[in-house]
Amino acid sequence: MRRALQLIVLIPLAAIGLALAVANRHNVTVSFDPFSSDATGEVVAPLFVVLIVALMLGVVVGSLATWVTQGRHRRALRDLRAEAGRLREEAHHMKVG
Repeated sequence: MRRALQLIVLIPLAAIGLALAVANRHNVTVSFDPFSSDATGEVVAPLFVVLIVALMLGVVVGSLATWVTQGRHRRALRDLRAEAGRLREEAHHMKVG
């Protein structure tokens, strides 16, 4: 069921992405220096490449932000697992001894 749902979503997204790439093959200039009028710090690439790179960077930055903000939850889970292991050991020693 899950695999079918993935295909139902991914196939149209892939078709839209392919159509976007074919329709936007023209070169665009991306400048990384807003204060300079010369060509230093500029990249010329097809628009679909710029869009794909921007999307990939957005996914990476969003994933890193999520990972950082969930750090306290991972730490709490690690502490709780350690405490549960300690309590299991204590219960086992009380049962045996």
